[in-house]
Amino acid sequence: MMKIRSKWKVEEQALFLKRTGELLARGYPLSEAIESMSFYLQGNKKEQIEECLIDLKEGYPLYETLSKLNFNKNLIGYVYFAEKHGGLSEAFLDGSNMVLKREKDLKRLIRLLYYPLLLMSVTLFLFIFVERILLPKFTSLFQTMQLQMNFFTRIVYFLGDAGPIVFLVFFSLLLLTSFYYYSYFRKKNQLVQKRSIVRLPLVGPVFRLLYTHYFSVQFSYLLTGGISVFEALSLFENNMRQPFYKEVGTEIKKRLTTGERLETILASLPFFEHELSRIVKHGQDNGKLGQELYFFSQYCLTKLETLTERWLKIIQPFLYSIIGLMIVSMYLAVLLPMFHLLDGF
Repeated sequence: MMKIRSKWKVEEQALFLKRTGELLARGYPLSEAIESMSFYLQGNKKEQIEECLIDLKEGYPLYETLSKLNFNKNLIGYVYFAEKHGGLSEAFLDGSNMVLKREKDLKRLIRLLYYPLLLMSVTLFLFIFVERILLPKFTSLFQTMQLQMNFFTRIVYFLGDAGPIVFLVFFSLLLLTSFYYYSYFRKKNQLVQKRSIVRLPLVGPVFRLLYTHYFSVQFSYLLTGGISVFEALSLFENNMRQPFYKEVGTEIKKRLTTGERLETILASLPFFEHELSRIVKHGQDNGKLGQELYFFSQYCLTKLETLTERWLKIIQPFLYSIIGLMIVSMYLAVLLPMFHLLDGF
């Protein structure tokens, strides 16, 4: 097996799988599709794909060779399940499109936050200058002239005094959270971890949608490929690259053998959307469970995109509001004392 470790960007990984999927959809065999893609790569990446082809010819599964290249776990998961159900082209395209969409949203978020955070940094520097250097001079002059500080000057002083305390509290919480995570949280099994994550405010619903989408789409591919529910869960259970979905497969299989119904089990798992159990029951009733799960996975993806758009529209105006409040407070804290001084003269 190859031992070279790659530094592929996630976007590069997704594009590679997407174009490979497009070639597969045109009738290329897997090895020929990957070989064709290697001609568009440069240097080290080209060598690694050539190593990948050697591994494939020796009988190693594609998901193992991609894991050696440090590919994204979600992409490896799509490849793992695709090699089991046989729908390589569709799975490659769906998986790569999902990851590309996620990367696009992340870049968009960074772009939206870049300017406000830069502006906030400059504003904080000016705020410290005003609060530590400029305002004390006005304050001492006010005391000499027996004038009282205005409301905005008090706000600036209050924020200046509260700032170090807020920073200390934030830093302490960060340390405590890191200690809890490394000492306790990551030692728990995956199901317990995910139950805790989906209970978090704000981000919990996002993770629940991600988990539900991934489970639904992979389950649907397996069922549509002619694999039974129990065999599909066994494939989840044997997926060593994704510990969470491995434990999900084990848990559902264990409870199915005790006589519980699949929809009842899914309804009791808090890291999946509540609608999933109803979709499964409906799919079992009409004999189209695979199709129903696929449609539901796309619904989860759409819902996730809507949620992301909503947060992006909230974050930037919120940051600008904070910056505006700080600037107005500083402006009035400096300007009003000058009017007081003019009145005094």
